[in-house]
Amino acid sequence: MTPQAFIEKWKDNPLKERASYQLHFIDLCALLGVPTPSPSSHESYCFERGATRTGAGQGWADVWKQGFFAFEYKATRRNLGEALKQLMTYALALDNPPLLVVCDTNIIEIHTHFTNAPSEVHTISLENINQPENLTKLHWLFETPDKFHPGRTIAQITEEAAGKFADLAQSLNTRGHSPQQVAHFLNQCLFCLFAEDAGLLPEKLFERLLDKSRTDPAKLTTRLKELFAAMRKGGDFALEDINWFNGGLFENVAVLPLTIPEIKILHAAANLDWSGIEPSIFGTLFERGLDPKKRSQLGAHYTDPQSIQRIIDPVIVEPLSAEWHSAKTQISKHMALYQKGGKGSQKALQEASALFHSHLERLKNFRVLDPACGSGNFLYLALRTLKDLEHKANLEAEVLGLQRQAFIEVSPENVLGIELNPYAAELARVTVWIGEIQWMLKNGYPIRKNPILQPLDHIENRDAVMELILGSDITVHDEDGNIVGTEGESSACAEAVWPAANAIIGNPPFLGGSKMRGELGDGYIEALRMLYKGRVPGGADLVTYWFEKARAQIEIGKCDRTGLVTTQAIRKGSNQKVLARICDTTRIFNAWSDEEWINEGAAVRVSLVCFGQGNGVILDGKPVEAIHADLTSGSGLDLTQANQLNENTNTTFEGTKKYGAFDIPGELARQWLKQPNPNGKPNSDVVRPWANGMDIARRSSDTWIIDFGTDMTEVDAALYETPFTYVLTHVKPYRETVNRERTRRNWWIHEEARISMRKALKGLTRFIVTPRVAKHRIFVWLPIVVLPDTRLNVISRSDDTAFGILHSRFHEAWALAQVSIHGDGGTPTYNAKSCFETFPFPTGLTPNLVPSDYANPSAAEIAEAAQQLNTLRENWLNPVEWTERVPEVVAGYPDRIIAKTGFEAELKKRTLTNLYNARPAWLDNVHKTLDRAVAHAYGWNDYTPDMPDEEILRRLLVLNLERS
Repeated sequence: MTPQAFIEKWKDNPLKERASYQLHFIDLCALLGVPTPSPSSHESYCFERGATRTGAGQGWADVWKQGFFAFEYKATRRNLGEALKQLMTYALALDNPPLLVVCDTNIIEIHTHFTNAPSEVHTISLENINQPENLTKLHWLFETPDKFHPGRTIAQITEEAAGKFADLAQSLNTRGHSPQQVAHFLNQCLFCLFAEDAGLLPEKLFERLLDKSRTDPAKLTTRLKELFAAMRKGGDFALEDINWFNGGLFENVAVLPLTIPEIKILHAAANLDWSGIEPSIFGTLFERGLDPKKRSQLGAHYTDPQSIQRIIDPVIVEPLSAEWHSAKTQISKHMALYQKGGKGSQKALQEASALFHSHLERLKNFRVLDPACGSGNFLYLALRTLKDLEHKANLEAEVLGLQRQAFIEVSPENVLGIELNPYAAELARVTVWIGEIQWMLKNGYPIRKNPILQPLDHIENRDAVMELILGSDITVHDEDGNIVGTEGESSACAEAVWPAANAIIGNPPFLGGSKMRGELGDGYIEALRMLYKGRVPGGADLVTYWFEKARAQIEIGKCDRTGLVTTQAIRKGSNQKVLARICDTTRIFNAWSDEEWINEGAAVRVSLVCFGQGNGVILDGKPVEAIHADLTSGSGLDLTQANQLNENTNTTFEGTKKYGAFDIPGELARQWLKQPNPNGKPNSDVVRPWANGMDIARRSSDTWIIDFGTDMTEVDAALYETPFTYVLTHVKPYRETVNRERTRRNWWIHEEARISMRKALKGLTRFIVTPRVAKHRIFVWLPIVVLPDTRLNVISRSDDTAFGILHSRFHEAWALAQVSIHGDGGTPTYNAKSCFETFPFPTGLTPNLVPSDYANPSAAEIAEAAQQLNTLRENWLNPVEWTERVPEVVAGYPDRIIAKTGFEAELKKRTLTNLYNARPAWLDNVHKTLDRAVAHAYGWNDYTPDMPDEEILRRLLVLNLERS
């Protein structure tokens, strides 16, 4: 059939829809030279897809081709929107075809329906069907539907939209408007942009308003006030009928005056298609623009929805799907009896209908709580998931012969949130509102009215773990447990109350125990730790408080299951005790131990932990028998049973934490060491060599440190004139900005000067250190004059035997099994409490003994092997042929090692990291010698280098449990 013949035949079509649609489609196939549906293609290409479902009458689509399109016809000049709505409602049952086509024989509309892409419409009129570009599009429809895929993704459009608003927020904040005012006003504006593109406001109303006010900011302010007021209660605006929106968003109308450049930004944003923005990422991006503290994250990546589904699926989807599967099985049996007819058939229909409506009621009443909801991405995805589950149940019940519900009952009432940040809390409500409306439109359901926006007071702006009541001062301790003063006012407090919910999900704040004070202040942290004493260890990370509260909710029956994101540090040390408590009172049923994640715009490695009532046990995507508190599941080897050993305490410490620019280059330090002071004392009292993890894993950076000890007064420190002046200039201004009162007050002292560490090192000439974060677990000696940084673990031992045991394969295997993982590279982090204090040293060689009291015949053998290891490594690191040693300006300080002329580049490559990456034969041999000596100390005469790590760990765990 030629295009002209097709046009002539179907022009002024007098036939009704049912009489004409198959004829029209067959002619369309003839025009394009493509096959028509046939009995043999029924499962993939057919007329009346879904018509065979019991009692359903007309099919889901008039024509369907799997993976290509769904076609729905209407009579000539009838509303094609109704046809499209039907296709959208049944898209799930039609396997979500990429193209939805509606036709009245005069017009063919092709609507794109690709996942993660905005919808586009291609309209082909009958009289123009012969145009080459239209014929090409029709061929794509039948042969290559991917050619209709929009050029930009929803994510790209969303990022651009968020970027426009970030620019506007920055401009308004710069002009002195408070961040809270800016956030509220821009939330109102962005909802208007979405509402007009979604058809809830008159077409392009907001865009036209901006266009007419481009050069008159005063008129724009007046018009926006009038529009927002109309949206608050419903009414008239500019001769247009405005729906009743409110829900709280328009209760407070406080329009900020915009400048002409700002109007231009908003107008550019209005030109975008807001109907298809992705709420799960828009909220995060918009929050960065609204919150001045997060402005630096603009342009950084965000957590994708697929990652969040790894929490939502096991906590929400899988249990509810299992419930529906069980109900559907019973419904199917009842409907089979009903279809047979006869006695009891009506009762069977009633029972089937009751099961169906009971499940719908279950979904309607299902509550999901995110107690750290941020801008609402978890809440939005949870709401979308619940609506998908209800929609699927509707369609599957219809297939079984029951009447599908005309309305979806799951609504924003299903999702509850708690968020401390006021910008994020309001934005979370907007995210949920937009997500709700988008879902209803996309799936062909009517939008709720009067009001369109339901109040979302159950997304609360408050602290999720503690309610503070101002009171008397509280006692403040340092990390060694010493009382350092008082700070008010927050001694009286109460644990925050969480609402009951079927499921708790979320991404609580990541803040390490050592950073909590600086961010939150001494008063808050002391009160928090006192409140949760006995439940959360004092040094645990902030995220663990959310885990403990969720566990408690499950224990008292106010929650069924929980899925939370956490740093990998939760698997080790004091954090792990929180997971152990969970394992004692419920169980971990699903976990991902090591996953990529985006937190505050940065790539990190996290663990995803689901606990409570769950079916099966899945770890890292694979079924296992059980998940232990360290998020492992071995063949009966549960290292979380290992206890801290008294014999290992008070031996290992973190190095000092500066919290300011106390470090200086060696060249400057040497100048200072020659300068006199008014007290007649040398600067070497307070200026000394310094080392961090990079100095150990690579080569020395020749960095020194200003160190006024742990308790030197400001008056005495000032007598060291040049170092004090440097700290006054470079440290004090920074310290004055921090929350922790003691850190501000004692600004010339390192924030954590490590009193206990210094006491333990007193009297030694050298000590052992290992980098906290390192690819290889390496140990080295440092002279006592060197001050270790917080990125080093310090072991207060000076004997070669202790050094050898720590550098043996046995301690390395134990430490690696007990480490947490740092950063996006998955680098092991050595934790003093879990890696060192649980490690069972050989009998008679434990850290609580002085070397002269060692009672193990292998002590000397280990010491000799350790000395050999250290000597050979030092010879390799600093060969005499390439280096020279220069005495320091202060007697007793270690010599400087510098490269001889011509060997600088070669010497730079000589690092412990490079050495252990290569692990040459000589290094491997000396380690094997050391391992044999340590094995002898354990009495393991059957040891060979082929012994599996699992057997070594099993034996060490037995020793640990015997001693604890």
